[in-house]
Amino acid sequence: MKATLVIKGISNLITLKGENRPRVKDDLKDIGLIKNGVIALQGEKIIYVGEGELPPTITIDDSTIVVDGNGKTVTPGLVDSHTHLVHGGSREHELAMKLNGIPYLDILAAGGGIHSTVKATREASFGELYEKAKKSLDKMLEYGITTVEAKSGYGIDDFETEIKQLAVANKLNERHPVDVVSTFMGAHAIPKKYKMDSDKFVEIIIDEMLPEVAHRGLAKFCDVFCEDGVFSVDQSRRILMAARSHGLIPRIHADEIVSLGGAELAAEINCITADHLVAASDEGIKLMAKKGIIANLLPGTSFNLQTGKFARARKMVEEGVPIAISTDYNPGSCPTENIQLIMSFASLIMRLTPEEVITAVTINGAAALGLEREIGSLQVGKIGDIVIFDSPNLEYLIYHFGINHTDKVIKRGEVVFSKI
Repeated sequence: MKATLVIKGISNLITLKGENRPRVKDDLKDIGLIKNGVIALQGEKIIYVGEGELPPTITIDDSTIVVDGNGKTVTPGLVDSHTHLVHGGSREHELAMKLNGIPYLDILAAGGGIHSTVKATREASFGELYEKAKKSLDKMLEYGITTVEAKSGYGIDDFETEIKQLAVANKLNERHPVDVVSTFMGAHAIPKKYKMDSDKFVEIIIDEMLPEVAHRGLAKFCDVFCEDGVFSVDQSRRILMAARSHGLIPRIHADEIVSLGGAELAAEINCITADHLVAASDEGIKLMAKKGIIANLLPGTSFNLQTGKFARARKMVEEGVPIAISTDYNPGSCPTENIQLIMSFASLIMRLTPEEVITAVTINGAAALGLEREIGSLQVGKIGDIVIFDSPNLEYLIYHFGINHTDKVIKRGEVVFSKI
């Protein structure tokens, strides 16, 4: 069997080998490390992973791309399973207000906050949104992200803007090296005109929006912001159950600010993930563990909002909740594409070990998108999504924070980014 690409002499090859399922508890630390590793690909698929030299059954010739992995750490492609990739505008003008202690609700009342992003997204053309999102996706690729989730949610009651966001994400998925998986999130906020009758807006989402999104095949998932003052637990349940009836997989923004019962709802209706979970209750965490609901944790958002409150990652790990780590890239609460920085936050602030962190952004991140059988680990038969880090070991990657350690990114067997 002839290899089209080989990485040899890898100082630290992190395979995440094992069952194609989200890892929990001690399994989070079992990263399948191989010293002096070698990996071979044929086309987009992995055909060999091991130690030392290639076996005689794997051949190379002058057309084979051979990469030296000496002094490098090699991992599966990173998966960012929670982003708001497609949006118009930015909100740096709110920084001074935040620094002066102006509350978010006052910023919102002044036309800022999500209302600012909704306005900018509605006014942006398809082409403008595409180019802006592509620029962010290029940055994500440079940091080692090979698969990303992208939500709508900045059209809200303007359904055409929601459709436009999803169409941009789908076009990027067709054209960009990074795989983009779409989520419909029309239930991101209550529009001003429905503040006194939010149930009416819920009915519009269920009766008009969800059937059309499903009919057009624009999204794999449906998400809801279940939070005090936004969508109640009952409203979230209705939307997500309706989404499931149309073939969309439910996920939920849960218990970000107050312990509303979002984690409990995620377990009740078997969401694939519950995200944020800063205020998740002990009972909610236990129920998520029992049902195997993935906790998608977003430490960059807590850091940027400077609330001093982070999701209880260690508690979740101890209880047996599978965890993923994501950027939550968005123009308001976490404007960064740097997943490596987020990984450092997850370790330094949430007290996760480097092994737990890399598992959370590879095989568990893949599971958060229902892709664990295809990506997330380096095993024979899987897609060749690989990152080569200019880092002597995993610990250094986490320890030396705030810079880009990426040397090369391989997507589906092709080198799509190289720093040289």
